[in-house]
Amino acid sequence: MNITDMGDRILAGDRRALARAITLVESGRADHREQATELLEYLRPCGRQGLRIGLSGTPGVGKSTFIESFGMMLTALGLRVAVLAVDPSSARSGGSILGDKTRMERLSRDPMAFIRPSPSQSHLGGVARRTREAVALCEASGFDIILIETVGVGQSETVVAEMSDLFILLMAPAGGDELQGVKRGIMEIADIILVNKADGDLKPVATRTQADYAGALRLLRKRPQDPEGFPKAMCVSALEEKGLQTAWDEMQTLSGWRREQGFFDQRRADQARYWFEEEVRQSLLAQLTAPGALRDKMQALGAEVAQGQATPSSAAQEMLKTLGLVDG
Repeated sequence: MNITDMGDRILAGDRRALARAITLVESGRADHREQATELLEYLRPCGRQGLRIGLSGTPGVGKSTFIESFGMMLTALGLRVAVLAVDPSSARSGGSILGDKTRMERLSRDPMAFIRPSPSQSHLGGVARRTREAVALCEASGFDIILIETVGVGQSETVVAEMSDLFILLMAPAGGDELQGVKRGIMEIADIILVNKADGDLKPVATRTQADYAGALRLLRKRPQDPEGFPKAMCVSALEEKGLQTAWDEMQTLSGWRREQGFFDQRRADQARYWFEEEVRQSLLAQLTAPGALRDKMQALGAEVAQGQATPSSAAQEMLKTLGLVDG
């Protein structure tokens, strides 16, 4: 594989090259990881930046419908939009349906849009392990907006905030009350809460729910990266395409303020450090499962724990001694 040629095609906006590159960075093969690292290093000097928007919400809240309507509105404004959708993987078979592109039929045909579903595999936090690298590839390819749709697993889904500039939380009507505001986790990191399905019979319920969440947000401690009035809750209807322009205006206001105040660049720097540390952690863990003496030692100690011959703590300590991470 010619990395230089692939990199040049990505910089030129070649969608096929971008799709191949994302497949490359998602591969777990050692030779593919080397090529992916080389490709990302080749693209790094281009310095292109898009607005990264993370989108989360419980299953059934209408994430795909919202992304399609929102994406169509953005492309109509002349913006190039990339959608990275993470699909849950089966705990039994390991397979994923990857049906997000089917749900976004109109957007998938839009020449200004690019949709890429990826399996979550065993990675927790609502995103795939290599989603961050896929985001970097989309930025290098010249996309203005990168929408990162998470699996939708609830309160623990916070990792997407470590790869996005704005974190949008979609909620359903009658989905909570002011007590949600004291829950730490996903509510705490949301920049804007959008109560979807504010149409038809659900419109009055959505309005009340929006008021509940607005009250809940006031219970949270103010963050330094937020201007006055943020985070905020709003009503939208992806089905009727209402409130989308207002939501986009608010996203631009928040993003613009953070750029002016220096929070935007600082946040990206903090995220880069986070993913460096995460890569080190994951690589160390991978050493324990790769064929060899370390895996054999792990299995032997695991068998002792299972048979009651050792406690998990003492076995873990023994493993750390083997790795040379604690004194013997």
